[in-house]
Amino acid sequence: MASFLKRGKTWQYCVSAKPKPIRKGGFPTKKEAMIAAAEVEAKLSKGIAPGVDISTPFDEYFERWVKLYRSRLKGPTLSHYAYTLQEIRKYFGSMPIQKIKRHDYQEFLNNYGATKGQESVEKLHSHIKACVEDAIEEGIIKINFTRKAVKTWTVPAKKDEEKYLNYSDSIRLTKELYKRLDRGLGYYLLLLGLTSGLRFGESVALTRKDFDFSNNTITVNKTWGYAKRHQSGFGPTKNEQANNDGFSAFIRSNTKQHSWACFL
Repeated sequence: MASFLKRGKTWQYCVSAKPKPIRKGGFPTKKEAMIAAAEVEAKLSKGIAPGVDISTPFDEYFERWVKLYRSRLKGPTLSHYAYTLQEIRKYFGSMPIQKIKRHDYQEFLNNYGATKGQESVEKLHSHIKACVEDAIEEGIIKINFTRKAVKTWTVPAKKDEEKYLNYSDSIRLTKELYKRLDRGLGYYLLLLGLTSGLRFGESVALTRKDFDFSNNTITVNKTWGYAKRHQSGFGPTKNEQANNDGFSAFIRSNTKQHSWACFL
């Protein structure tokens, strides 16, 4: 509770706080002193000590936020957040999150989107937006500088026909791969990916013990960190649904065992 005292021609407020009360004077009117005292009380209610210069580097806050709120994520999904952190550090350095304005963030998005496509820009923006909204909830910042940000990109999105093989092309590729199986393991790997639907990280993580030749099944329960942004070595699959004790070499499903003798 604040109290007010007139000292000569000016007003002073006194707000109860620990370890000692907060006082400030020099206000021409009592109303101005009351407004200033209300701001101090609002900060105290959020755990912010008035008069203390709070500087939280944006990159450090984002890194702590990921560890706290995204700890359940694993593998490639978590690596996307590490990539966002890398971009934050590259552009903002150790700039305090409290000093970032909307135009600063828009310039950051524009700069990032100058060499990226829509999916990359939207993913990065979604990470930062969620982090900033939590920072507001904690009273670290007052304004959501990601609000109304315009997402821009220059690399056009691929058309569906550029992302996937059509049926006739997949048949042609399958036939050509069978012709080249004696040229090396890479052709077997391509054929496995084409006929099973395995993600690349899952297929390169397969080991000899994952192949059950008695039951004609393949066990898929891990990935391999093949890119710099991934964790090194073996890691978990993208999600729980990707784990299976018996994948067919032709289709991804939840069925325990399928024949894949044709693949052999």
